[in-house]
Amino acid sequence: MINKMNHFGELCNSDDRVDGDCLMLFDLSVRGHHPNYIQQLIHYWSSNNVPGHLEIVVSPRFLEEHSDIVNLAKYLERSAEIQFTAITIQEEAALKSKNSFLSRNQRAYQELKLLRKYAEVISPTHCLLMYFDTYQIPLAMGYRLPCPISGIYFRPTFHYYEFPNQNISWKEKLQQWRERITLSKVLSYPHLRVLFCLDPFVVKYLQNHEQIKVVHLPDPVLIPQKNHIQSQTLKTRLGIETGRKVFLLFGALTERKGVYQLLDAVSLLPAELCKQLCLLFVGESGLIEILEARITVLCQQKPVQVIRHYEFVAEQDVPVYFNLADIVLAPYQRHVGMSGILLLAAAAQKPVLSSDYGLMGELVRRHGLGLIVDSTNPGKISQELTHLLLEPTADLCEPNQLQSFVEQNSAQRFAQVIFEHCSLSRERFDN
Repeated sequence: MINKMNHFGELCNSDDRVDGDCLMLFDLSVRGHHPNYIQQLIHYWSSNNVPGHLEIVVSPRFLEEHSDIVNLAKYLERSAEIQFTAITIQEEAALKSKNSFLSRNQRAYQELKLLRKYAEVISPTHCLLMYFDTYQIPLAMGYRLPCPISGIYFRPTFHYYEFPNQNISWKEKLQQWRERITLSKVLSYPHLRVLFCLDPFVVKYLQNHEQIKVVHLPDPVLIPQKNHIQSQTLKTRLGIETGRKVFLLFGALTERKGVYQLLDAVSLLPAELCKQLCLLFVGESGLIEILEARITVLCQQKPVQVIRHYEFVAEQDVPVYFNLADIVLAPYQRHVGMSGILLLAAAAQKPVLSSDYGLMGELVRRHGLGLIVDSTNPGKISQELTHLLLEPTADLCEPNQLQSFVEQNSAQRFAQVIFEHCSLSRERFDN
C-alpha cells in the first residue's frame, strides 16, 4: 500500500494527485540539510508558479518529526499540487544499517528498489535524488530506473589535493581514486540528466560531459532578522556569565565534530583566559556520559564555563543561538563536503574557527569567514582559541564578505537552480 499524505498530513488515495508533469523528490534522510532543502523547494514551487506538481517521497519518520513542513502546503496557494508520500514502516525497518561499507551498499540497492516502486506508482516526469552520493555504486553498475533522474552530490573529495596545505593520507588518496573510477561510470549513466554539486570547486572537473549538466548548487540559508531581546533572554535563561565570550558548538555532538579535541585544547589554556570563556554545546548527542565526565574534570581544573543543551533545536529557534554567540566553532575531523554551520555563522555575522581540511577550510579561507586550524591537534586549537579570546571579535572577518557569501547561498537561489535545470517537459523515455 502506498502511504500518500495530503498537505494536512492525512492519508489520501494514490489517485488523488493532479494530472500533468510531475517532479518527484526522493529523500529518506530525516536530519541534516534535508528538511530545510525540502521546505525551501516547497516555498519556491508555490510562490513562483513552477509548472506541474510536486511529489515528495520520504521516510515515515519525516512525517512525524517535521510535521510543520508537511503541513506547510495548506497555507500555500498551490496546495493541491504538492503531496507527500511515505514509504511504509515495514519498508523502513527492513533497510540495512549504515555501519559498514557492505551494509551501506546493500541499503543503497534497497533504497533504489523503493524509488523504482514509488516512481512506477507516481509516474513522475523527472526524479531528483536529494542525496545522490548514496547511489553512485548501483548507478555505476547500471541499475535501471523508470524515469529520468538528477541528483545532489554532497561529498566529492577527489580534488582536495589541489587545496593549499592539505596533508592527504594514503587512505584518502585511495578513496579519491575510487571516486574518480565510480564517477566516470556514473556520468555515463543514460538516465542521468543533471548533477548538482554543493562544492563549487568540483564543477570544472566534471562539466565536459555532453550527456549531462554539472551545476553548482548553493547550500541554502535564510537570513534571519536579528532579535537582540530574544538573544539576551536566551543568554539569561542559559545562565551565561557576564564578561565571557560565548563559543558555540552547534549540531549533533559526535566525535567527528571534534568535541574531544576542543575540550583537550581548552585544558591547555591558562586560567586567566579560561575565566573569559564560555563553551556552549547545543545539539543531540550519543556521547553524553563521556562528555559529562570530561567536562566535569575540565571544570575542576580550569575556571571555564561549559553550558550543555543536549536537545534537537527546531529550525525557527536556530538563529537565536548563533546571534548570541561571539564565535562559532567547527573543528570537524577531516570533514568531507559542505557544512551549513558556515552559512548560519555568516548569516549571523559571526566568525568561525573551522577545520582547515577540505571544502570547509577552503571556503573559510577564500571568503574570509574566520580562522582555520588543524583541528586534529589540540595544541593548535588552543593557540587559535587564545587568539580569539584576546582579539576583538569585529577584527576577525569583514562583514561585507560574510554578507556576500550568504547572498550567494540564498534559499531563493538554491531552489531557482534546482527548478531551472530539472525540466518537467515530457521526455520520451524507454526503460
